[in-house]
Amino acid sequence: MQQNNKVSIYKRGKNMINEEKKVKYLIIGAGISGLSFANELGNNNYIIVEKENEVGGFCRTIKKGEYIWDYAGHFFHFKTDEIKKMFIDNVGEENIICKNKNTKIYYKGDFIDYPFQSNIHQLKKDEFIECLYDLFNKEEKENYENFLDMLYGKFGKAIVEKFLRPYNEKLYACDLSILDKEAMGRFFPYADIKQIINNMKDSKDKSYNNTFLYPVFGASYFIEKIYDKLDKSRVMLNTEIVSIDSESKIALLSTGDKIRYDYLINTSPLNRFLEMLNNSYENLIKSLSYNKVLVLNLGFSKKSDMKEHWIYIPDKNINFYRIGFYDNILDSDKLSMYIEIGFKKDDNIDINEQLKLTLQNLEKMGVIKDNELVSWSSIIMDPAYIHISNETNTKINDLMNDFEKNNIFSIGRYGAWTYCSMEDCIIEAKRLAKKLDH
Repeated sequence: MQQNNKVSIYKRGKNMINEEKKVKYLIIGAGISGLSFANELGNNNYIIVEKENEVGGFCRTIKKGEYIWDYAGHFFHFKTDEIKKMFIDNVGEENIICKNKNTKIYYKGDFIDYPFQSNIHQLKKDEFIECLYDLFNKEEKENYENFLDMLYGKFGKAIVEKFLRPYNEKLYACDLSILDKEAMGRFFPYADIKQIINNMKDSKDKSYNNTFLYPVFGASYFIEKIYDKLDKSRVMLNTEIVSIDSESKIALLSTGDKIRYDYLINTSPLNRFLEMLNNSYENLIKSLSYNKVLVLNLGFSKKSDMKEHWIYIPDKNINFYRIGFYDNILDSDKLSMYIEIGFKKDDNIDINEQLKLTLQNLEKMGVIKDNELVSWSSIIMDPAYIHISNETNTKINDLMNDFEKNNIFSIGRYGAWTYCSMEDCIIEAKRLAKKLDH
């Protein structure tokens, strides 16, 4: 990536940090949250510490020959004009692709429109009647115990067991009853009976993310442009925080150097951040549940017949839960895909075995026929999806209140241990910077 050629980072013996450096804001992590926070500040009184050799977190791009892949599918949907404008201004309108979303569900050998619950009329007649009957006879409650309980109450047995349960069990790699009823928040595609009936006549998706934007150079191009606005000398790459004394407000780095800070902004995964602190958080760390995701990026010799942007797969006999097509987004002439496979956090992942299974299943689905695999890469997202529960929500809220008393703020998808979009991360980071930098 471009950053590596133009970044100036701290080096032992040549940097501005000797034994101890004083800084107002110490930012852990150079992903979208950390970079957005720094970008919003009205001064350069900050240091960003990033353990990787490049910025971006999970929003990074791999370029292999003629193939462009992201660490995971990053397609930009915006609910606010402010952040959309920020994206366009940074990336440049001429460098942005805008697509009307084309998504499907692979169900029993057929492809139906997403979301499943709004398109049950596309099922075979007997299954459609079954779904409709259960939908009309669902047992709604005022209060649901968990995510699975909510699904049955909102959609009825048939819709849940044909799609919602098997798909989400593959994605989260867990029993859905451990998740909070609001585990996916605003991102869950609810649909009532009236909407479903109306959709039989008008199947157009009218959700805010019906269209999406994507940089022609890959998702990380947006991150690079944000990063370009920062003072690179304030960013320490290839550096980890070994420990933090939250009372003295001193962080010890893997270089042996120390940073004394006024405010600590964490964007790294909460479980890993808690391990850095001088307090004992063992019980809380153990209670933070999540899963891993293996992302396979595949490049083939020629295009397939698929026209979709991404496809959801609830079938548990197929190892992946979602596939996406970069070639249909970038309008390239060779099949370029990402594959997402969910695992429990303690699972050992045999990447070569998963690649073999993936190719077999893609052929079974008709995605590939005589397409030759010519290039590929793999990424393990760890953590990937946070398992949000009532128990952990309460503990985390209490923790965040305690943090704030010590000028510690843990933000972003993984720092706040929540389900949110990149846009949400940007908004949260900008608001916090404005609040503190006065």
